[in-house]
Order: sequence, then C-alpha cells, then structure tokens
Amino acid sequence: MQTKLTFLGTGTSGGVPEISCTCAVCLSDNPKNKRLRTSVLISNENLSILIDCSADFRQQALQYKIQNLDAVLVTHTHHDHIAGVDDLRSITCKTGKMNIYIKDSEMPSFKKAFYYIFETNLQKGGGLPDIELVTIKEKCRFSVKDVVFEPLLVFHGIIPILGYKFGNTAYITDAKSLPDSTLMVIKGIDILIINALRYKPHKTHLNLEEALRIIETIKPRRAYLIHTTHDIDYEKISQELPENVFLAFDGLVLEDIVLN
Repeated sequence: MQTKLTFLGTGTSGGVPEISCTCAVCLSDNPKNKRLRTSVLISNENLSILIDCSADFRQQALQYKIQNLDAVLVTHTHHDHIAGVDDLRSITCKTGKMNIYIKDSEMPSFKKAFYYIFETNLQKGGGLPDIELVTIKEKCRFSVKDVVFEPLLVFHGIIPILGYKFGNTAYITDAKSLPDSTLMVIKGIDILIINALRYKPHKTHLNLEEALRIIETIKPRRAYLIHTTHDIDYEKISQELPENVFLAFDGLVLEDIVLN
C-alpha cells in the first residue's frame, strides 16, 4: 500500500510572505516561496495522520481536501504548531473523537491555550473540537492505526521537544540541537525532514549551516529542509545544497514513505 507524506506548510511562525515585508522573497511570484506554517500529513487509503496542527490548518485542509484525520501528533505547543486545533471541530463533528498525542510535560500549556475546551463551567457556544489528549513520553514508542511512531528528543533552544521517527522517515522541526541518543536512532535513515530557519545563526533554531552539519552526521539517503523564513529563496538555495538535500515547499508530496 502506497503511503505519502504531504508538506502542508514549510514556513516558520510568521509564514512567507511576512506581513508588511517587501523583500524579494516576500514579493516573489514563485509559488515555492509561499510558505504556510509548518505541518505534514501522512496518508494512505487507510489512514490520515497530521503532525502539528498549524495556525494555517483551515487553509491547508481546504487546499489539500483533508476530509478526515485519525490523529494529530504534536511536536510542541508553540502557537504556530497548535493554533489550528480549534478548526478540528469541522472534522470531529462528522467523524467523532480524535486523539491528539502530546508530550506529558506539554499538557499544561496545551490545556491553557485551549482552556475553553477543557473547563467544564464555561458556556460552550459555537461548537468545540471533540479531542482526547493521549500522553506520550520521550523514547517510548506508540502506535496509531498500527503505525509505530518513535518520539525523538530534540532541543528547541533549551526546551526539550519532540520529533518523530516512523518507518523510513524522521521528522524534526524547531530544533536547535539533537542529543547523541537521537542521532543514533536516525543514523542512516532513508528520509530526514529537518528545520533550517535561515542563513544567520538563531538562538533556538538550526540555521542552514547547522542543519547541513547534522545531515552530514546522520547521512540520510535524502534530506528535506523545512521551517524556513523569507531569508531563504527557493531557486537560490536549490543551487547551493548538496545533491541529496532539498528545500521542501508547500504541496510537495513524497510518495516513497515506508511505514514500520
């Protein structure tokens, strides 16, 4: 059964173009320079799993015709990665309760962000997403519809967050560093998806040089860069990257995903 991974968004928290910016990338006519907030969809005829529910989820769901979801996996609870959760109600009202898998230490911040879903003494007008939070822990594998996911510890600055390994693919976003334990798990993996914010160094995200250095350490068959700012021009960077490294773009589909 063919499984595909669709890049629903590949931009950082501000998206590209950025509001009120008139730089060359923000004004570019190249659709590969238009980046919604970062998220991917893993799908085949039997499953549909979202990693992060971005601030642009509604637009992404309409654009890519997402009719149902089996689950959402959360990397961390910064707003650009979870703000679309409220729009899950359009799906859960038809399909019923949906599991959201989230790191145990991220539960309080998630519930605070969506207090109106979880507090029982509030007026519930307008409808709510019917969700169930499922706790996951670092290095403890779990399954969604028989697909095994392995949480990967990475550091977003000093904050421990999660990436995910599934089958022949590893997905990492918002990392600044990867511990040796994570590097060992994904060494030599077929497909690595990893963030590369911009050219200049950043306190909490990998820049391009750092991301390429990690890719060289892991030695995947192919690597795709995500979570990029308007500093990154698609055509320019595509000429600079090693032959097995690519800048992902919104709508790119990988059709050789192998699960388990």
